Amino acid sequence: MVFQLDSGIWFPDPHLAEDDGLLALGGDLSVDRLLLAYDYGIFPWYSFRDSDEIAWYCPHERFVIFPDEIHISHSMRTLLNHTSSWLTPRKDARYRLTINKDFEGVISNCSKLRYEEQGAWLGEDMIAAYTKLHQLGYAMSVEVWEVNAAEASNEEPPHDRLVGGLYGVAVGKSFIGESMFSLVPSGSKLALIYLAQMLGRKGGGLIDCQLHTPHLQSMGGRYIDYETYLKVLRAK
Repeated sequence: MVFQLDSGIWFPDPHLAEDDGLLALGGDLSVDRLLLAYDYGIFPWYSFRDSDEIAWYCPHERFVIFPDEIHISHSMRTLLNHTSSWLTPRKDARYRLTINKDFEGVISNCSKLRYEEQGAWLGEDMIAAYTKLHQLGYAMSVEVWEVNAAEASNEEPPHDRLVGGLYGVAVGKSFIGESMFSLVPSGSKLALIYLAQMLGRKGGGLIDCQLHTPHLQSMGGRYIDYETYLKVLRAK
């Protein structure tokens, strides 16, 4: 059964979601509704060109990555040796990793890369809603910068170029991933590994990938049941 939401801030029991995870339709993308949704592992996902009505999902099986289980291939370890971050600062790095330095740049790139695709979901309303969450400290981004990518000119010094990243919502010690992008090979992988390392240092619970992809599975993604998911999500 798919429930119809109204102006009230509520959701039906997530256990009642359809087999594909669809739980409810309607409502809005207000901060209060989004925070309530993520507290239960519910997320909005709908094609903005095909419908003005928001669809809310809560899959029974959750595809997640635990920070201490992230798989780092030999090639990625080599790339990390040429990448600078707060955890591993390097002077002659090819890439630089940051957190919350350009949320708008990350979400904009995530939207642009998929905007013309059928079923694209990251439209203006979603961008505005998650930007608001970020401004309030609930949503965060990880950025991958190509160091000194632009040539210097007489008027302007060299600057780093945003070439990858991801964004999502922080819930307790966990992170609910929303989207990622990459303009260079392995750019989004660098962001995901850095996120896992940062969460691991803080005793992080899990990274919710929302949807299964071979790319994420190769990096350690696996399914857990909804009850286990909630237990980890709400762990202090």
